[in-house]
Amino acid sequence: MPSTPGNLLNEKPPTDSPRPETERGMEPRACGRLGCRVQYLGIEYYSGCMAASRHPLDDLRETIVHLADQLKLPVSERVDDLVGDLIGARPGPARPLSEVQAELDALVGLETVKEQVRALVALLQVQARRKAHGLPEVATSQHLVFLGNPGTGKTTVARLLAEMYRAVGLLQKGHLVEVDRSGLVGQYVGATAIKTDRVIRRALDGVLFIDEAYALAPEDGRMDFGPEAIEVLLKRMEDHRHRLVVIVAGYPRLMESFLLSNPGLRSRFAREITFPDYSVDALQTIFHQMLAQHEYTLEPGADQMLRRILTGLHAGEDSGNARFARTLFEQTLNRQALRLSLDEEQSLDALDREAVMTLTADDIVEAALALGEEPEPEPEPEPTPEPERSRWWRWLV
Repeated sequence: MPSTPGNLLNEKPPTDSPRPETERGMEPRACGRLGCRVQYLGIEYYSGCMAASRHPLDDLRETIVHLADQLKLPVSERVDDLVGDLIGARPGPARPLSEVQAELDALVGLETVKEQVRALVALLQVQARRKAHGLPEVATSQHLVFLGNPGTGKTTVARLLAEMYRAVGLLQKGHLVEVDRSGLVGQYVGATAIKTDRVIRRALDGVLFIDEAYALAPEDGRMDFGPEAIEVLLKRMEDHRHRLVVIVAGYPRLMESFLLSNPGLRSRFAREITFPDYSVDALQTIFHQMLAQHEYTLEPGADQMLRRILTGLHAGEDSGNARFARTLFEQTLNRQALRLSLDEEQSLDALDREAVMTLTADDIVEAALALGEEPEPEPEPEPTPEPERSRWWRWLV
């Protein structure tokens, strides 16, 4: 009987078909790797260890469901989704794990964060070796909560972690899809589920990074569609548990309320990584790195002014951290360019190499003022103690 779409969805592979082989010609269960590429009916997919085997018809079933959802969308959104599927995340060749770890280690500060990330990856590697030796795996959730103020490196670490998961075979693509509330929540009934499904589909075989996730569960208790997005997310995390890693991020105090807003969140996000604020030394190092990268120098005394500005930053949610250091650097370049353009003694065409490379203390101060920050007041010099008089001098006086 000819196959119909309904029969095709339920069709099982013929029993006499050859068993899939890995690229090494070994059985998937004996490879000992975290994920092996498998050929089945001309389609390549991943199998073995941490990356679960997928029947090619599963992809077809998901595609049909996705097309059915598309029919519910307005034409403009249908076109946007189609373009996203066609030109969406297409990762290049996977980088070696050692190369990605070296980039992580090169980040300024974040020592506790680096240690926890290395522990996550090491656990996956050890579990893979256990499986290779015929020992049982310990099922652990890879979904994470990143706690920290803005500018503390959460997105950067999430991108590197996605690449590490790809390098060890946990994820096939290892790309990062970053969204916030606006990318998940719709404006009318039924739109939220479709938007959330669309984002999750883009993130499959990679990492979905939800910044300011607490906005999905407003503290004021107002009724909106944020909780619907959470429900869809929890269901898809279970449906695609072998193809999707979700990282939610935000302010520490608000994320706690978010995790308590739905009973399923705390159980699925069992691991938390805290990103501390950068110290003044770390922010100064980040600024110097940008100077070196773009071949700029500071005039004598400008570095002391830079430190006074960074010391005057208010710690906490509004500090900006590394983001402020980058913005301050860019604003300083604007002030340098304005200063040089207003110099009546020298035209821009006559500027020498040193002039276009040097940033002054005034450039940095004006840049900070434009960002609403002021240098820390210069400490007053301590009074010089009077020299101690001799005993005879005191007697004469």
